[in-house]
Amino acid sequence: MNILFNQKFRITVGCAALLLVSLASSHLYTQLKTKRLAQQEQFLTQQENFTPLKSQISLTSNQISEQLDLKFKNPLITKQTSDEILDKQNIFSSQQSLLAASAPYPVVDEFKKYKFSINGSQVVTPVKLPSSKVNFNQEDLLTVLVNTRKYFQDYSSEDPDILRTGMLATQGVTVPDVLNTLNFMIVVLKEDIANNRATRLQDPKFINSNFRVIKWTAYNPKDKKQKQLRITKYAVFTHPGSRKKTSTFNTPIYSLKDNSNNDKFYTRYTKQDVLSGIYEPGGREFGKVTSLAYLTRNGLEEAIMEGTILINFTDGYKAFFNVDRNNGMSYIRGLKATAQKRYWYFREVDAIKGYGYKIDAKISIKPGVTFAGDVLNIGLGKVIIIEHTIGGRKHLQMGVIADTGGAFLPNLYQLDFLAGVFKNKKEFGQHITQLPEYATAYFLVKK
Repeated sequence: MNILFNQKFRITVGCAALLLVSLASSHLYTQLKTKRLAQQEQFLTQQENFTPLKSQISLTSNQISEQLDLKFKNPLITKQTSDEILDKQNIFSSQQSLLAASAPYPVVDEFKKYKFSINGSQVVTPVKLPSSKVNFNQEDLLTVLVNTRKYFQDYSSEDPDILRTGMLATQGVTVPDVLNTLNFMIVVLKEDIANNRATRLQDPKFINSNFRVIKWTAYNPKDKKQKQLRITKYAVFTHPGSRKKTSTFNTPIYSLKDNSNNDKFYTRYTKQDVLSGIYEPGGREFGKVTSLAYLTRNGLEEAIMEGTILINFTDGYKAFFNVDRNNGMSYIRGLKATAQKRYWYFREVDAIKGYGYKIDAKISIKPGVTFAGDVLNIGLGKVIIIEHTIGGRKHLQMGVIADTGGAFLPNLYQLDFLAGVFKNKKEFGQHITQLPEYATAYFLVKK
């Protein structure tokens, strides 16, 4: 009887132990899963929730710029004053530094919907810049830096997307860090240009002393072996065009009227619908848009692909035209241009235009110093140096992410380099043979 009782007792205790282990394991798994989801949600919320920062960007950017300008121009400035300046910047940045790298970075698409997460330390790592001269046109870089900073100052409230730090948050980089970098570079360039000398920003020793250099290793979900960034190239092409439709110039580009913000009729129509003549005389939507020009079909596709076109009209007038708004239909990778449903409406502009939440706010950019990239996951205004080899020697080229496009949402493995203004594809093709297809990339962040 005692033996039977002991056996039952042991069986009961064993079952209870197994049940407890099972419950504990289930509880632990649930906790870990909940914690991971909460981290992703919190990280996304922090990326979006920069309301206090919005109201301070313009003021702080100006203050830092003035203080850096004073520091450079006044040789009598004391170390104590210099330290006070840096302390103020650090105090302003401290709260944003909480976004640093404890959690994986959640990559989002163009609708800011979560796609996947990456381990930041595998994509961005601190390094030193190689000891080769950095190449760029000083005045053109200054122009793009100034125009990008002005976009932050003028439109941070209207365009919260630019307040996303992106994957560099995993290295503790904040939006004030980005502004500080722009401000510092502007001051250095202005002083060096005024003194008619090669800028210190071309000196790798100066860069390593004054900037954090962060290497960007490409992350391509479809090609895990890719480590270098793919460097594609875009350009502005000149095309002949006509004010009126002709047998040669039979493909229109249109501009939306101001009241189109209220009536989203244009979101109902594909590129094929538009080119079928719905806005032309006799078409069902005639009068709702403004005709800007008529091009060849090839001219239209190049204008849409590059974002800007320089039209030489038959009457002798010349003007830049830039994409304004699209019909809200997604760009489909791998589908040929003529089959894409997305259609862009244009506006006449006074320069080549890059990123901007609306046509009147777009950043004026320059070739040779501008990259288009994933603004949501990389961030507007990031200063980048690409490294490649020419004739057995390292070549470094500096530019700013001041543009974007449909191919970059999301995209952590590619940049598009604004190569210039060209008459045709042949001239463009000859020029870009000097440029790399893949390169090592580095971010610069002011220390």
